[in-house]
Amino acid sequence: MVIGRLILRLLLVPLAAVIATCVAESVVIVANWHAFVQMLNANPNASDDLMVTLMLAGSAFFLVLSVAAFMMLLPALIGIAMAEAFAIRSWIFHAANGAISAWIGWSMIADLRRDYHLYNEPTIIVAAGLAAGFTYWLIAGWSSGFWKPVFESANAPAARSAGGPSKA
Repeated sequence: MVIGRLILRLLLVPLAAVIATCVAESVVIVANWHAFVQMLNANPNASDDLMVTLMLAGSAFFLVLSVAAFMMLLPALIGIAMAEAFAIRSWIFHAANGAISAWIGWSMIADLRRDYHLYNEPTIIVAAGLAAGFTYWLIAGWSSGFWKPVFESANAPAARSAGGPSKA
């Protein structure tokens, strides 16, 4: 049972982290949509084909967002490890972990902020971190800790202490 739960956590935690990162990037993209449109309109020689322009400019935009998201994910991994080690299942902990990690990561990308102006608003970054933390909690955080069962029958501890049947 413990081995099965450990394997489940080894699969679920990275999946939740990837999905939470995508949610954070989506929040940043939506919040910076005007900057994205300005970047598309900045090149007057751009093709009239909007799809080609979106693929070229969008891929560069996504690459910049991915580097920043990775820098923000590094501090979050410490919080995730703490939640798994101590079976912290509070949505407040995971949302705060996302917000604080995003702010710490935002502080670490000063050079990227200077060049691209996509991450100048710390409120957008903290909102993205909150969304990512809550998303992580929805997927994997509510059941943190591989050693602590999520659903335990209410009378199981009472039956063991009352001298109920034991497995020998």
